[in-house]
Amino acid sequence: MSIALCPGSFDPVTLGHLDIIERTSRHFDEVIVAVIRNPQKSKSLFTLEERQEMLSEETAHLDNVRIAFFKGLLVDFAAEHGADAIVKGLRAVSDFDYELQMAQMNQRLSGIDTFFISTSPKHSFLSSSLVREVAKYGGDVSSMVPPRVAKRMAEVFERGEME
Repeated sequence: MSIALCPGSFDPVTLGHLDIIERTSRHFDEVIVAVIRNPQKSKSLFTLEERQEMLSEETAHLDNVRIAFFKGLLVDFAAEHGADAIVKGLRAVSDFDYELQMAQMNQRLSGIDTFFISTSPKHSFLSSSLVREVAKYGGDVSSMVPPRVAKRMAEVFERGEME
């Protein structure tokens, strides 16, 4: 059985993330969406549990996808779960520079290979941080995230939890 990891912070999950997860699910027997709090980001919009819940809702139609948390090195998580590959979406050349370095390090540490999937052009401009910024200032993110996620984002900003 082939197992792929789709790692990320998913804060929030975007339509670009879901595109990569769905496409990955067509090529592997099992896909583990590995959710981590990105230590380079100062404050999360959603808790790990909220992100897990939203990802579970948005991938419920995919029988071979499950959501899990991880801390520490991705390669250790991969070994614990018997993963054969890491799959990353690439939006632009700038993503490739960073992701190639990570892929080479992960391969060096554990032998695991990373597969890159180019993001659909309609989602290539999306990033979670950009979507958060637009939503924070009242912009319409309904074409960037699933409806349930947009609603939850609006609720967070209406309560003033992310100033």
